[in-house]
Amino acid sequence: MNELTKAEEQIMKYVWKLDKVFLKDIVNEFPEPKPAYTTISTVVRVLVKKNFLKFETYGKVRQYYPAISKEVYFRNHMKNVIGNFFNGSTSKFASFFTSDEDLSLTELEQMKKMLEDKIDTLKDKNK
Repeated sequence: MNELTKAEEQIMKYVWKLDKVFLKDIVNEFPEPKPAYTTISTVVRVLVKKNFLKFETYGKVRQYYPAISKEVYFRNHMKNVIGNFFNGSTSKFASFFTSDEDLSLTELEQMKKMLEDKIDTLKDKNK
């Protein structure tokens, strides 16, 4: 799967948020000063070529919608991050977060609970 540039990712965030959009809807989501309409149009065309967006045509107007969910993209993106920065080791990735002093006790307990739930699910599955 291709990686998104920052501009492409910003547009995809708006499309994921709104689900089905016309180009004007994407333009309206940008804060002032908005990028040029033609710039956004160009990025949208690239996203179609990269198979991140699909569209339906109504006369001369296209309505765009995501070809890939935010969750699928994020999962693949995180796999790339773990592969590139942590040598593919999810435990090194988790260790990185546990060494972060900005995490509160509540956040660490939530992470612990998620891990325990996943462990229980896998144990039940393997019975």
